[in-house]
Amino acid sequence: MSTLLVWKEQLQKIYAKYSTYIMKALQFVLGLCVFGLINSNIGFMKAASSILCTVGLSVVCAFLPLVVMVIAATVLVLLHFYALSMPIALVSLVIFLIMYIFYFRFTPKKAWLVVLTPVAFALKVPFVIPVAFGLLGTPIWVLPAAFGTIAYYMIHFVKVSSSAYKGADAKSLVEGLMAFTKQSLNNKEMWVMVLAVSISILLVYAIRTRSIDHSWKIASAVGAVAAIVVGTAGNIAMNVHLSYVLLTVSGVAAMLAGLILEFLFFSVNYARTERMQFEDDEYYYYVKAVPKVGVSAPEVSVKHINERKEQADSQETVVIDSQDVKQAVEVKKRPPQKRRPAPKPRNQVRKVDHARAADEILLTRSLTRELGLENLEDELNK
Repeated sequence: MSTLLVWKEQLQKIYAKYSTYIMKALQFVLGLCVFGLINSNIGFMKAASSILCTVGLSVVCAFLPLVVMVIAATVLVLLHFYALSMPIALVSLVIFLIMYIFYFRFTPKKAWLVVLTPVAFALKVPFVIPVAFGLLGTPIWVLPAAFGTIAYYMIHFVKVSSSAYKGADAKSLVEGLMAFTKQSLNNKEMWVMVLAVSISILLVYAIRTRSIDHSWKIASAVGAVAAIVVGTAGNIAMNVHLSYVLLTVSGVAAMLAGLILEFLFFSVNYARTERMQFEDDEYYYYVKAVPKVGVSAPEVSVKHINERKEQADSQETVVIDSQDVKQAVEVKKRPPQKRRPAPKPRNQVRKVDHARAADEILLTRSLTRELGLENLEDELNK
């Protein structure tokens, strides 16, 4: 577990340092998935379903806001529908306009929600969406999830029944409009999945926001089970043809996705939970504090073993001053001088000639008397 936490800290540091490039790369990959799935399922217009168009749209949308990707995907779908039949394109345009009116009113900055939902349905893991949206978002995220589900089933319905609508022209415009509208809005499987996704999101959000221990794990499990139950009930009550294996696999994938999201965004230590109580003049406050789990990445020190390095380390380090070197060079340049005799040590006993010293004293006194310096010497002594 500690190793995973260290990896998480490293990933957070990498993301903080290169967040701009990572987001652009992820946006490019998302664009490849969205435009690739559209062109592979309803590629009725050959020019728009080419690989060059898919990659080009992904590159352009990678450097623009995500809402541009949603609009580009909608236009691409409408172009393919128009290549198949004009009534289908008109009905789809009206449905998309109604959905986007509510989308831009309530969740204008959550364009990636609308895009991710059809991708999850195409990958056969639809219940990952309600669990992820309920853990990370708010109840209003039900709208983009429902719109994404409707968009996926609209594309899937046109793909399945394309042969029946191919060749429709303007003469049968009214009949085509009525037939496609009735069949698309009466798609029971679509409404069952919209209901399952919506209920699951609300349940996951309601449990996740409670102060109970392991609320994220419980919310993920309850949301996945609720989606499976609603799908199964719709299968039985409305006689739709949802695969039970698909429902089960999607529910298990949703639980795994919930565990991964909890590890990335809500790592806490419930064993160290503290409950505190505060009060002021008007209220009592009951607080439950759960500490986060964090492990700092260990610093790795690499030691290089080298024979020369070991020998150098074993020797004493000598610090040489440049000023000392200059003085030594100047001393060498000076001419050699004669050596002075070494001074005699102080503790050496000198041999004194007493007769010669007495004569010097008498001579000094006689000179002092002759020069009249006795008085001056007495004054100086005074």
